[in-house]
Amino acid sequence: MKIGIPKEIMPGETRVAVVPAMIPVLKKAGHEVYVETGAGLLASFTDSEYESSGAAIVKDPKRLYREADLVIKFQAPMMNKKIKMHELALVKEGSALICSIPPASHKGVMKYLLKSKITAFGMEYLPRITKAQTMDVLSSMSTVAGYKAVMLAAYYLGKLFPLLMTAAGTIPPANVLILGAGVAGLQAIATAKRLGAKVEAFDPRPVVREQVESLGGQFVEMELPKDAETAGGYAKQQSEEFLQLEREVIGKRLTKVDAVITTAQIFGKPSPVLITEQMVKTMPPGSVIIDLAVAEGGNCELSVANKTVVKYGVHIFGALNLARTVPVHASQMHSKNVINFFKQVYSNQSGALDFEDEITRGTCLTHNGEIINETVKRNFGKEKAARA
Repeated sequence: MKIGIPKEIMPGETRVAVVPAMIPVLKKAGHEVYVETGAGLLASFTDSEYESSGAAIVKDPKRLYREADLVIKFQAPMMNKKIKMHELALVKEGSALICSIPPASHKGVMKYLLKSKITAFGMEYLPRITKAQTMDVLSSMSTVAGYKAVMLAAYYLGKLFPLLMTAAGTIPPANVLILGAGVAGLQAIATAKRLGAKVEAFDPRPVVREQVESLGGQFVEMELPKDAETAGGYAKQQSEEFLQLEREVIGKRLTKVDAVITTAQIFGKPSPVLITEQMVKTMPPGSVIIDLAVAEGGNCELSVANKTVVKYGVHIFGALNLARTVPVHASQMHSKNVINFFKQVYSNQSGALDFEDEITRGTCLTHNGEIINETVKRNFGKEKAARA
């Protein structure tokens, strides 16, 4: 199989889908690998490293897409303004694509995927099962984001995180509140604790309490619903009444916190607003909010994507795609995940796909001009009905 690794064209994207160290894995399995010139430069991986690893460097993105039987990308395909063509218009008919294809991008890409009979795999749809853990791109990027969120909080906060005994007296530890104890939240807890902060964490799923406490965080108590998560392990959308109860519990702590890291997201839906403008008013001057859920609207009512808003003396940073600020390790982690995924999906030497396999069936959005993923099929059907 001929595999193409293009340069990411989304503004601000610094990562690359496959790093040089993983090229020999593909070559050993008998595949040819084409890498676009400069694909890894922003992540500190040079063209010469790719060549030394056995990849062919291609200057023209049109040629790369034309040659490839499979394209592995990081971000969802988009319009390439430089050559005035959509990336999916470059993908040859009947070939395959592995990348991020979040629900928000479906409207712009689905027509291309179906028309060109592209076999498209969306890494967001990987099932939460043990077999898929080594392929979980979302968890890897959330790990990076959770770590970097705490670094940003420490940067914006005008206080030190750890307890210090100094010649000028004792400096108490910073108080950090983490909202959401998924992968990003747990990494934020661990990082804040390593920096010496006093950490509390809230999540509507009782099952995560033990994980929070194992990392040294204090789990915030409230009456929790029994069905707070889906069968796939994602948080469920809760009622407005329950969200109000959450806000009341969170609000009681905001008057004393120095930094808040928000990570609460619901797959395919707007993020729940956990901190209202009125709640921000109660926070101490100089405190910080790092909102990791801003791509889906944000957990803080005042968050703006990729901007720092200062209101009522509080710094609020809408951290959009924070993992791309750590491109070296983010690229390495994504690369290992996506190659593990590729080896699983294309384990059959003939190249035939096994749609009885839970991972293949769950992640495949389109194949041979048809929508495969059941959730996407339902949602796309609703969109077409709404347009009719």
